[in-house]
Amino acid sequence: MTTRKIYLAELEELTEKVSLMGQKLEEMIGSVKKALTEMDGELAKAIIAQDDDIDELERTVEHGCIRIVAKQQPVATDLRRVTSIMRLIGDIERIADHCGDISEYIIALTGESIIPMPENILEMFDVMKKMVGMTIESFITENVQETEEVTKMDDIVDDYFEKIKDELCIAMKHNPEHIRAYADYLLIAKYVERMADHSTNIAEWTAFIVTGDLEQYMNI
Repeated sequence: MTTRKIYLAELEELTEKVSLMGQKLEEMIGSVKKALTEMDGELAKAIIAQDDDIDELERTVEHGCIRIVAKQQPVATDLRRVTSIMRLIGDIERIADHCGDISEYIIALTGESIIPMPENILEMFDVMKKMVGMTIESFITENVQETEEVTKMDDIVDDYFEKIKDELCIAMKHNPEHIRAYADYLLIAKYVERMADHSTNIAEWTAFIVTGDLEQYMNI
């Protein structure tokens, strides 16, 4: 196999591993919603354990990127792809971390007084989940047209967060005996909002890979 073919094979392997990270992440997010909806503490514990798989994949991809840069010295489009992959896997890993963070609060809520779930929190979660799915798909297909839609959806998530925050602040005032549970739900909503932000970052890195437009997509 020629040096160029080996190089292209290594790039393809990196892309496949990122796709696998995305697949595992989407499965985690689906499990988090189930655990949140059913207040399933045992499922939440299993989700926390799954985070190690994505951490290991991140390290593998990162090492692969460094190896390509050191040995192949890529330029132009290839360099853009490798460096962008190094950045976007960090966002994937952070979303996975937040799946674990939310799971910790689900476990805490199962040990507290049962209170109604805040209005719109599952709708907020669903928008974020759709954003993640779109960003992973856009990376695989190199479809930059979805970047603008993902950004708009991020605004929807932000609006949901503000509504949920206001609802919980009022609830804390009127029902101080449940303030711990309300605070847990507020932190869950904040993590969902952060997951949407990281999803937007992934979409923007993907758009940069395809277009090379730093100013439009990376605010540089």
